Amino acid sequence: MKTKTLKKNKINVITLGCSKNIFDSEVMMAQLKANDFDVAHDSERNDSEVVIINTCGFIDNAKEESVNTIVNYVEAKKSGLVDKVYVSGCLSERYRDDLIKELPEVDAFFGTRELPKLLKTLNADYKHELVGERLLTTPSHYAYLKIAEGCDRPCSFCAIPLMRGKHKSTPIEQLIDQAKNLAAKGVREIMLIAQDLTFYGIDLYKKRSLAKLLEQLCLVDGIDWIRLHYAYPSGFPMDVIQVMKENPKICNYLDIPLQHGSSRILKAMRRGINREKTVQLIAKIREQIPSIAIRTTLISGYPGETQEDFLEMFNWVKAMKFDRLGVFCYSHEENTYAFNFNDDVPDSIKKERAEKIMDLQASISYELNQQKIGKIFRVLIDRIEGDFFVGRTEYDSPEVDNEVFIKKNDSTYLPIGEFVDVKIQSADYFDLFGNVMS
Repeated sequence: MKTKTLKKNKINVITLGCSKNIFDSEVMMAQLKANDFDVAHDSERNDSEVVIINTCGFIDNAKEESVNTIVNYVEAKKSGLVDKVYVSGCLSERYRDDLIKELPEVDAFFGTRELPKLLKTLNADYKHELVGERLLTTPSHYAYLKIAEGCDRPCSFCAIPLMRGKHKSTPIEQLIDQAKNLAAKGVREIMLIAQDLTFYGIDLYKKRSLAKLLEQLCLVDGIDWIRLHYAYPSGFPMDVIQVMKENPKICNYLDIPLQHGSSRILKAMRRGINREKTVQLIAKIREQIPSIAIRTTLISGYPGETQEDFLEMFNWVKAMKFDRLGVFCYSHEENTYAFNFNDDVPDSIKKERAEKIMDLQASISYELNQQKIGKIFRVLIDRIEGDFFVGRTEYDSPEVDNEVFIKKNDSTYLPIGEFVDVKIQSADYFDLFGNVMS
């Protein structure tokens, strides 16, 4: 029997996947709120009339999570717990026809650039005057800033261009307005995201313009930290490092996915760079900013990856000593260039190789963290957890990197969203422990 507890005009937006999806959900929620909807995000309460699932379609695990979430809400609809279920985002963009056939109970599917169409289905208007406005889902002191959409890179394994389209930069003046709006809301840290930060501006200004954008963002009052995520190594614009070096607002942090340590595999991946040039690039960056924290991601088990290729990557990671590192097991994605190859590395071997890299990285992280003991860092307080205030240094991004734990006491209160100086007293593999400097 249908329940009578649903709230008219209440919409629950469920976000799956990466920070780009979080950004898109926030834009969607701002539009919904402006149309007088009561909007919740990732709510576990069953009191919403409508559910919108913003899906991820990046790799097998993400696709499985998205499908399972859709199925769960379809079942909730059958039980009368919700009235309408809509699906948007990358999975919907890529597999819409298949999903319509397999999940006819879903009321409608929308792609990554169909927000106006979704709103029209809800009898709502797309308000152009709200472009750049968002309803933040992150803690109020930090936010993501998406500077471009889509990707023009030819990487053989990647399905993102199939879901997000060609690279399209957002004009600098619009991004500055967005940053000012965020600062007015109390945001202290902005994290620049895109499929490829370093390609920013080529379509608009006929040259790479990330450095120019960073210079303008540094002038925004109220923003204390600017962090860079998802930079592409081939053709990396070194003027970005110079701007980073000259502006203390820009965190000495760079997320630069390198994908592999074997030149043979990098060539097969169509990355436009080999191991030797990668080593030279990282050395050059570290020479300019010795304290920089470099995060990277790798892929294990790419088609044709031999034990020798893996050992080459393993030894390269050991020598490079990246500050942060993650590993994906290769996912054989339809309509990508690599889908033409035989997915010949067994899943068990992919996983085993990934685990070996992560075990190695854990030991590297522990070694690097031990070197921080006795040093003082500026820390941004993110939350209170049990008996601790928890924050981050400029070398750490939310959710994925180290955290700093500061024991609470009667004489110290640390407001969330404020900066404090902390002396590190001890450290383990992925966390630091310290005391506030008086």
